[in-house]
Amino acid sequence: MIREVIFDIDNTLYSYDRGHGEGMKALCNYAGEQLGVDAEEFMEMVKKTNREITDRLGKDNASIHSRSIRFQNLLEKWEKPLFPHVQAMYHIYWDTLLKASGPEPGAIACMQELKAMGIRIGIGTDMTAMMQYEKLTAFGFAPYISHIVTSQEAGVEKPHPEFMKLCIKKANARPEECVFVGDNFKKDACGASACGMHGVWYNPKGIRPSEEAEKPAGKYKEIGHFDELVPYIRTLGVSNAVLAE
Repeated sequence: MIREVIFDIDNTLYSYDRGHGEGMKALCNYAGEQLGVDAEEFMEMVKKTNREITDRLGKDNASIHSRSIRFQNLLEKWEKPLFPHVQAMYHIYWDTLLKASGPEPGAIACMQELKAMGIRIGIGTDMTAMMQYEKLTAFGFAPYISHIVTSQEAGVEKPHPEFMKLCIKKANARPEECVFVGDNFKKDACGASACGMHGVWYNPKGIRPSEEAEKPAGKYKEIGHFDELVPYIRTLGVSNAVLAE
């Protein structure tokens, strides 16, 4: 019987790709107007800085997602003033992303139905915590969430077993009583299945895993729309009391 459904956030509950694209456009405009740097040079330096930060901190570190750290290092390379530019760039990027984004089709209705069924909802996401709170609030998911695990809190990123174990612990359930939903085949579907949860790969674009992708240790379900999630969960078992509601 399923007691908990855990959702990834970025590119699962909303389109990060769309919001990120708009955020970067806004940053390119700012760089041209305030820093005298054209868009091509700015984007090349962003990529270079991100690689350097990841090489220095390692991939299992939530700080690699911090835009303030990225912008700080970028400006230091250009020998540009950190104040007020780091804060200005941080807010331009995230404010634009939030305005350009919205919940994925059917996601809110899915959470409402899960709540009505007596199933708790958690979050399992790679990222620093506070910005994920901002997203969940801005996109209307906040009222449905019981608990959250971020890679900043867990100390490791998905699909590390310790991350998944913390999700299960907060769910106060057995692994087989948890469903984990996310867009990343390796991190979400495979990572959840490897820890005994029911992995669900949210794949609205119909992308196929690469031949090199590690296959899940357990079963996983692929869905292309959130309308498919609750019917799948019902096949895994829901108590008679819930079904009668």
